[in-house]
Amino acid sequence: MALPFELSVDLSTLAILALVAFIAGFIDAIAGGGGLLTIPALLTAGLPPHLALGTNKLCATFGSATASYTFYRRNLFAPSQWRNALIGTAVGAILGALLAHWLPSAWLNQLLPVVVFACGLYLLFGKTPMAQQHNDAPIAQGRQWPQSLSLGFYDGVAGPGTGAFWTVSSLLLYPLDLLRASGVARSMNFVSNACALSVFAFSGQVAWLLGISMGLALMMGAFLGARSAIKGGSKFIRPVFILVVLGLTTRLVWQHWIGLT
Repeated sequence: MALPFELSVDLSTLAILALVAFIAGFIDAIAGGGGLLTIPALLTAGLPPHLALGTNKLCATFGSATASYTFYRRNLFAPSQWRNALIGTAVGAILGALLAHWLPSAWLNQLLPVVVFACGLYLLFGKTPMAQQHNDAPIAQGRQWPQSLSLGFYDGVAGPGTGAFWTVSSLLLYPLDLLRASGVARSMNFVSNACALSVFAFSGQVAWLLGISMGLALMMGAFLGARSAIKGGSKFIRPVFILVVLGLTTRLVWQHWIGLT
């Protein structure tokens, strides 16, 4: 399925999607939520929903791998404390990707825009809980199973907003500051992306040229965004960006639920 689509993609479409990924990476590094842009962009470009999900997982794996490695190198994520969460995330993501693989395309066409739209609203209006900042306190291992299985499963089925959900839930469940909660979120996001990608790749639901091009562009955007000294930029960029995402997904909802193009 992936190969015929890739053969039909012209350079302008490839360039536009790479630019979208670059912007998503840049915005994500400054304000968060950048991953919400890639799925609706791929759907708008004409990818079937299963192929869009698989290609997005390839793209997202590039960014989450870079981010998780950075947090690990800076000692902001200790895998030994999160063994249960790593296993639960992997299992949940594989199960979620298997379910997504078996869902009819018509269902996914209607489901994905709604999920992205809802996550966009959450990120636009949701509040980040106060960090507890007791980083020497032990991490409750038992809480990791329901958190990781559910969020891993969600990331396998759809995925938009998973990083934000990980950050918020980790702040609520564990004695972490925001930086370490972000380290947990990025690391678990990488695990779920990689595991879901393996399922989509095995079933041939990945457009490799698009995914690699977008992944590299996303990494470049994140690299520049993380080094941008835009004072207070997130206060302006985040709402505008999320509103763009909401507008794009509104078009997809209109197209696939009401039947108008």
